[in-house]
Parts: sequence; structure tokens; C-alpha cells
Amino acid sequence: MKTGRPLWWVAGLSLCLLVAVGVVSWVVVVDDGPYVVPTQPAATRSSPSPALASEVLRAFERAVRTGDEDAARALAPTGDDAAADRLAGIVANARAARVEDFTLRYVDAEGAYADGGWHAAVDATWRFAGFDRAPAHAEVLVALQDDGDRVALTGFGGGDRVSPLWLSGPLQVRRTPRTLVLVDGTPAEARQYALRAATAVPVVRRVLPDWRRGLVVEVPASEKALDGVLDADPGSYDQIAAVTTSDDGQLTANAPVHVFVNPDVFGGLKPTGAQVVMSHEATHVATGAFTSPMPLWILEGFADYVALRDVDLPVPRSASQIIAEVRKDGAPRSLPSEDDFGTRTPDLGATYESAWLANRLLARDGGEPALVRFYREVDGGAPVGRAMRSTFGFGVPAFTEQWRTLLQHLAG
Repeated sequence: MKTGRPLWWVAGLSLCLLVAVGVVSWVVVVDDGPYVVPTQPAATRSSPSPALASEVLRAFERAVRTGDEDAARALAPTGDDAAADRLAGIVANARAARVEDFTLRYVDAEGAYADGGWHAAVDATWRFAGFDRAPAHAEVLVALQDDGDRVALTGFGGGDRVSPLWLSGPLQVRRTPRTLVLVDGTPAEARQYALRAATAVPVVRRVLPDWRRGLVVEVPASEKALDGVLDADPGSYDQIAAVTTSDDGQLTANAPVHVFVNPDVFGGLKPTGAQVVMSHEATHVATGAFTSPMPLWILEGFADYVALRDVDLPVPRSASQIIAEVRKDGAPRSLPSEDDFGTRTPDLGATYESAWLANRLLARDGGEPALVRFYREVDGGAPVGRAMRSTFGFGVPAFTEQWRTLLQHLAG
């Protein structure tokens, strides 16, 4: 996505608390990503047929709506079993995930090739029933193939556009009334992700009992595949375990917001760290953090507060990075700024820990309900100082000194 606030602002804790508690180990997982339309040199050929392309797209819509895998297979090029399996897998994904409001509208040809293959830009809509308030809407690339007197369908995704995971090919799908998990991986991996998601929901609801919408988690096969799903620059998430963002790249209030996992980082976490990441991201979903204008020290620190609330770890271990920084350079003079949360920022883990400690301190000062009220006031547009004074009885300067004193005390 290339609009709005950078995606890292709702990123998982790959460099923050999880480093501090010793649960990050860097693991490179070599795996196949979702199908990506290959780039081929343009060649002279007859113009692609919009009418035939629209016909095959309508046929695939019907196959998805009716759950007809055989009908989807028949839309692949003659003899292309891989494409047939891919299309049948997409229909199976849609049935398991309960995809509704699925439409495909041909927009334009994107290129034609000597072998009869070509790309089409297609407006797509889809919605995961029971989880998404409104349909996702994105322009995606579709791979098509001239096949005698018809146009056949090869696959979805690629190019400089989002590539919806459920349209990439066969996935492991686990659905409960509270969670929907889509994984490009093994059944064992899907069970683990489903367990993390199912555990995260009650963790969040203990602090935010009004949250009832549920949690959608999408897990591509690799970090590279994640970049494709989100149309992100390569390496955007190489230090991030998970990110919460919209399913279609839109920055609207009703956009379907899901958790997207970087398996290359998440897969290296120990169980406690993996659960903290999932609960942190679920908090972002529950609070609508994706479109919030609030300072990141509140937004990210609150998510850490919820995720760590019932985790049995001593503070010196959970906050080891910021403690080390304070011992080295003294306590920060001010609460973390937005720039401090950049994914390439040195000591990012210490920044997250310091934000967590600030939110934890507010909860200690006024109680957890007061922290939640403060969060919601700021999220609703109230200035931080005014919301802090009305909720806790002191302003930002006094709180900053209290927070600095806490850091100094922890550093000994």
C-alpha cells in the first residue's frame, strides 16, 4: 500500500518485547509463495478479447458462489493441471472461509505474449461473511490464456497490486465463530496459527469486552509472499512478525482489517512470544487502530499492555532493552515520538518497551478502566494532555517525569 500512514505503525512485536524476553530467533524459511503472474516480454499478436475474458471471469464467479470445483477446473487451459488445481483450490478456500459478495469485472488488458498468455486488470470484490463489515475492493491482475476459441483462466495476483491470499491457490483454512485463519502451509502449521488466534480473542476481550467482531489472520508462505499480498516494497516486513492492515489497501473506516503474519519471523518465536504477537495484533483489530490518529506510544503501548497483561514474566526481563538503554544513556527526556517507531530505527525494541511501560504505569495510576477510557478519548480525537488530565488528574509533563523516574528505578 502506498497511501496513508506507513504500515509499520500497527506492526507486531518482532523487535520489541519479544527480543527482550529472549523469544526471537532469526529463521529463514524457504518456501513457495502464492502464484505470481510471470513477467514476460511483450510480443506482437492479435488483441486480447475483452468479451471472452469477461465470460471466463463470470464463469469463475459462478463457480465460487456455488462451490463448484469441477466447474473451476474446466476454466483452466487445456492440459494445464497445475492451473486447474489452483482454481479448484480457490473455490475450496472460498467455501471454507465463507466468501460472499465476490465479483470480478474486466477493466483492461495489461500485456500480451507470444505464447498466447496475457494479463488483465480486474476489479474484484469479496467479503469473509461474519467477520468483514463491508466487502474488500481492489484491482488485481488475472492471468489468462488463449485456448482455441475461448479464453482460459490461469491464476490471480502479481504486478504492482495487492494479491489477495485466498485467490493465490489452495490454502489451509480454519474457521470458528470467533476466528478465521488462512494459511499457505501445512495442516500442522494451520493448527498452531488457529490456536494462537483462538487464544488471542479472550485475551483482548478481558480488557475490551465490547469487542465481538472476531479475528481474521492471513499467513502467506514466506516474507516475500507477504510483500506480494500487501503490495509492499521488498523487505518492508523483514523484521516484523505480523502487521494489522486492511485486506485491500484501502484506508476507510469500513475496510476489512486483518492480521497478516510474516512466517519467516513469526515461525522463529517461542510459544509465549508468538502468543504475545498475536494478542497484540488482535488488540489493534479490536480497537480499530488501523485508522487511528493517536500517538504511537499510546497505540502500540496499549496493545502491548493488553497482550502482556496476564503473561507471567518479570518486568526486568520484559523491559530489558529499555533498561539497558537507560543504564547506558540515561532515561529519555520525552515519551516516544512517531519517528521512534520506524522499522529501521535503531533500538526499536526499547521504544516498544518504553511505550508498554508508560501504558502500564497509567493503568497502575488510575486503574485499567481509566486506561481504556483514556485510550478511547484520544482515539476519538481528544488532545493527549486534556484526556490525561480529565482521566488521571495530571498532564503530560508530570506523567513524563513519573515515567522517567520509573525507568531510572528499573535501571537501578
